[in-house]
Amino acid sequence: MSAPESPPPTLRLDDAARGRLWPAFDEAWIVFEDDDLLAIDKPEGVSCQAADPAHPDDLVHRLGLHRPGAYVGVHQRLDQDTSGVLVYTKRREVNRPLAQQLEGRQVEKRYVAVVRGWRGGPRRLEHGLVKGEGGRVVVARPRDRRAKIAITHARPIESAGDLTLLELRLETGRTHQIRAQLAAVGAPIEGDPRYGGSPAPRLMLHAASLSLRHPGTGAPLRVEAPIPAALTRHLRAQPEPLEDRLERALAARWGLAHRGVDALRVVHRDGDALDAFAVDLYGPFAVLHVYDEDAPIEAALDWLGARLEGVYVKRRPRQGNVIVDGRDDDYAPGAPARGRAAPEVALVLEHGLPFHVRLGEGLSTGLFLDQRDARGWVLGHAGGARVLNLFCYTGAFTVAAAAGGARATVSVDASGRLLDWARENLDGASLLGPAHRLEQADCFVALDALARGGERFDLVIVDPPTYSSTRTTRWTSGKAWRDLAARCLRVLAPGGRLLASSNDHRMTQARFRRHLHDAARDAEAELAQLKDLRPPRDFPPGPAGPHLKAALATRA
Repeated sequence: MSAPESPPPTLRLDDAARGRLWPAFDEAWIVFEDDDLLAIDKPEGVSCQAADPAHPDDLVHRLGLHRPGAYVGVHQRLDQDTSGVLVYTKRREVNRPLAQQLEGRQVEKRYVAVVRGWRGGPRRLEHGLVKGEGGRVVVARPRDRRAKIAITHARPIESAGDLTLLELRLETGRTHQIRAQLAAVGAPIEGDPRYGGSPAPRLMLHAASLSLRHPGTGAPLRVEAPIPAALTRHLRAQPEPLEDRLERALAARWGLAHRGVDALRVVHRDGDALDAFAVDLYGPFAVLHVYDEDAPIEAALDWLGARLEGVYVKRRPRQGNVIVDGRDDDYAPGAPARGRAAPEVALVLEHGLPFHVRLGEGLSTGLFLDQRDARGWVLGHAGGARVLNLFCYTGAFTVAAAAGGARATVSVDASGRLLDWARENLDGASLLGPAHRLEQADCFVALDALARGGERFDLVIVDPPTYSSTRTTRWTSGKAWRDLAARCLRVLAPGGRLLASSNDHRMTQARFRRHLHDAARDAEAELAQLKDLRPPRDFPPGPAGPHLKAALATRA
């Protein structure tokens, strides 16, 4: 009897490699320190308060990793996208005198910002501010009793065309005060789309200095953080070095990487101000997706190659509607462009589940990383459900559903090769069995057959490509979503849920919702709820919005 075949190697980042790519803290961030105080020039993208307490990634947590056991007293915060100076206490005895100064507005706070549309010289800005929809702060209507007065003194430092570098001194400390006030006077901050700002490599706002009395000695103290080069470069229309943009994108994934995630996107095109590139990490290997052959590909490869064991290149067609053989070496060379080759077949772990990936085989590796959070949701909500997975690709959603306790799954794809891969994934997770059926078929034909047979599912998952064709059907994302979603809803049981997603860059979330609402009317299926799903943190939206549009529809 032959010995069982050993599983493929697992691609993981060890602690040393993770620390090199994402250090907890950089001593260069410290701009002042004595026995009582610690002042830090917080980088843009580092949070002051963890969004998820179970997975802290904030500055104080990172400082604690760097200086275990040290006391850190927190008295102020900055928005995650704002850089600049923050002062912490190192002894409890100086907390009260510092807090009294901050609460009594005795600390002078000076910011700088690059804005578009500033007219004239210095101005005193005074507005009543209220919280509007989605947490956005807006100028209050007259006699609105909720309004809180915000006062900012603005002074131009340098201008270039329609851009101005402003110095901003705050009399008050309202939430989003600077951003809301500058938007209100027609001079929004660059890189601040939430408040009407134009696209930029980052939010062009920086906390430049704090002036206060030292809480221990009473002596005057001014702590400064130099103006970041990114602001002056943007003002003067100077190109930002590729290395700086790559470093910033990598740093923004600190929290995700330190959760132990080994497969993630570390550069996401225009969401990271790098339109020509996307970079996916699979343990110590990277895949560089190229969308513009005129981009500095070699420089990007050198940067990645210096940090990782191997780098593969996938060249995406200029026109999205061009369907190519993803295994063509012109588009996806099988050998790495830098470093050593990854194992031909390897595993990556996601939510504790193993998935087979092939980094050198075709344009896709076998795992769509932008669906990580959605697979996590399925893992947590599929218990006892009958699940239909359409356009199932390599069956990653099926594995999540089966691992989450689904009583039965049906997975449909037109490609026998991909279904073999899905079978491999189920087998690798010890989930292969008669309860999980894999069906090679055109998804539209299969949906019609399931509907005629009276089959119903508690969860239907549909994630089609933007373009595809079979012998019987040619699919193009867009208005055709209405028909596809209607067919899905016809096989969805009452109280069941439809998880639908599209990576069509032309599609907006609002249009996607309309297609689903129209589909519900066509299918005579009343929806109890339609909830938009946010993209994962490593796929930040660009100026046009998120690339992945996803929604969860619950049938009444």
